Amino acid sequence: MKVTPQLLRVLRAFVDDPAGRRYGYELMTAAKLASGTLYPLLARLEGEGMVESAWETPGGEAQRPRKYYRLTGEGVRFARLELAAAFEQGRTPRGRTRPVLGDAL
Repeated sequence: MKVTPQLLRVLRAFVDDPAGRRYGYELMTAAKLASGTLYPLLARLEGEGMVESAWETPGGEAQRPRKYYRLTGEGVRFARLELAAAFEQGRTPRGRTRPVLGDAL
């Protein structure tokens, strides 16, 4: 799987809470990506077995169903390795070429 700056941002959003479930809008906000970029990345990650998803219907009538995503065990390992490699190479998940003082993974 080709690791792009956009993919690193999605992985970072997941690694902030590796066991947690995240829905699309939440990931879009955390990774600062448009839906047209995010959802193809999620589909690729799911196809590779790095992410699993499930639909959940909220209790209230006014709320729409949400599709939640979470990293698999292999996905957590992949995310941590790729984020560490990017940091060592001076690439951050935000796409800058060098970390800025105060940056953290």
